[in-house]
Amino acid sequence: MKYIQEKNNITELEVIKAQELWAQNVIEIGNLYIKKEDYKSRASVFVKQFYAFDVGDVLFKPTLASEKQFRYTYDDALSYFIGGHISEDKGFALKPWEKINFGERKIIILKEIALSMGNYYFHSVDGGDEVKVEFTFGYVKDKDNNLLINLHHSSIPYTN
Repeated sequence: MKYIQEKNNITELEVIKAQELWAQNVIEIGNLYIKKEDYKSRASVFVKQFYAFDVGDVLFKPTLASEKQFRYTYDDALSYFIGGHISEDKGFALKPWEKINFGERKIIILKEIALSMGNYYFHSVDGGDEVKVEFTFGYVKDKDNNLLINLHHSSIPYTN
């Protein structure tokens, strides 16, 4: 008997592709910022396209957040990526990054929910050191079958 995938079931390949697209879009926002082009509109579309704020609750704990550690709204997430109403936000996506790649990761699929945990690496355009970040992403699909992040936790690895 051939397995037939239900419309809302998530696949591992969809998660991997979503992570690659997420990275490409963060890089694109920074490139637009450097070129003095409309990075704000692109960032707005990015947050709406990749995060599930229009579908339900989102748990977002960005890497470089300490005063307002948790971001539960679209506006708070946007502020993290390009700066905004939260004073500690310098615009993570504005760095800009030359390359972001996902390394070791484990993906768990629970039909219409997926979880992914591992490391991703950020390379700045100024040739600085590679920044290793730990991540956990949770994914759901919207009514149009688009994969969206409803859980994003990232942090710098612990050092002694």
